[in-house]
Amino acid sequence: MTTHRERRRDRPEPAVMATGLGQQYNVACTELNQPVNHFIEDVLAQLDRQEQFTSTLKICGNNRLMAVTRVTDEDFLAISHVLKHNSFITDLDLRFNNLTNNGAVHIAKFLQDNCSLFHVNLMGNDIETEGAEHIAKALHRNDSLRSLRMTGNKIGNKGGMFFAAMLQINTSLEELDLGDCDLEDTSIHIAQMLKVNNTLQEIHLSKYEMTDSGVERLCEALQENRTLRYLDLSCNKITRDGVKCLAELLKNNTTLEILDLTSNRMEDEGAMYLAEAIHLYNSSLKALAIVSNNITGQGLKTLAAATKQNKGLEYIYIWGNVLDEDACMAFSDLLYSGRLNASTTDVRPYTVDGRVYLAELFHGLKKHYYWSPTYGIADDPVCNSCLTLLNDDDKF
Repeated sequence: MTTHRERRRDRPEPAVMATGLGQQYNVACTELNQPVNHFIEDVLAQLDRQEQFTSTLKICGNNRLMAVTRVTDEDFLAISHVLKHNSFITDLDLRFNNLTNNGAVHIAKFLQDNCSLFHVNLMGNDIETEGAEHIAKALHRNDSLRSLRMTGNKIGNKGGMFFAAMLQINTSLEELDLGDCDLEDTSIHIAQMLKVNNTLQEIHLSKYEMTDSGVERLCEALQENRTLRYLDLSCNKITRDGVKCLAELLKNNTTLEILDLTSNRMEDEGAMYLAEAIHLYNSSLKALAIVSNNITGQGLKTLAAATKQNKGLEYIYIWGNVLDEDACMAFSDLLYSGRLNASTTDVRPYTVDGRVYLAELFHGLKKHYYWSPTYGIADDPVCNSCLTLLNDDDKF
């Protein structure tokens, strides 16, 4: 018996001959005998009207500036036909839509047969383990994709293992985001991958349920890795013991440039381990986020002293810790002395009745990671310093 999926696969590709992207999409919908999604049509029409060239197609389900009908599995089929005829589109952003495992099958087939896409963002969809397996297997044959974001899809432990196995073979992917993917610390598989992978530069493992033992495995693997530049371990269960392992790694590692430990629980002892590594050994780390780690003035003061000595550390983010008088004085000194400036940290000093306090600034490594602002600069470097660091280094 022929399944619905097989019937879809056997259909002939539509002959897309229209000139504009919106027209091409309408033709594809007609050929596929499916209704037009007017949100997609409007986005493509806007892209047609843009005077400035762009290689990015953003069809985001969380767009607040226009009426949204979220992209479904069937919608992606029509989009894929447009992409096949417009290889100038290299970045595809489909975050926060209604793509499921069936949609992942279509995406996987497209990636297997197409080499024009460099960046794919599938954040916040409904893809599960089966869909993750299809996409991971597609990347065994795809040698063009540079960035894949799966954040917020419930792919589970098996899904995480599929991607870890894929990255032992794939030699093109430079960024992978598996944050908040309903995983329960599969760091052993990620660690095995990092030992042999020599192309991945950026990995996001936020909300990964990672504990200190998982960090220890990662650090052991990273002793042998010479390509990873950005390690995101935010929102995990890492304490001072895990941070001690990271500090030992930093004493020898010369490639890691960005370390995000936001929303863990390193406390003062963990901060002091990092301070020692930054002060005496490491000169390659450029950005450190330790937001919301239950660090008091004792730990922050030690980190401030290390930052003062280490001229390579350009960005440090500390908001959400215990900003007592010692902490406020230490970081106000860094700012007033010119060692840090307002664009490279997330606090600003002010004085009330002769005492120094710190106010929060909306600055960070990736403040616009999940959404874009309604007004202002979408990729403001002050709010997204990781982009500045990675892009600057790519120029050389």
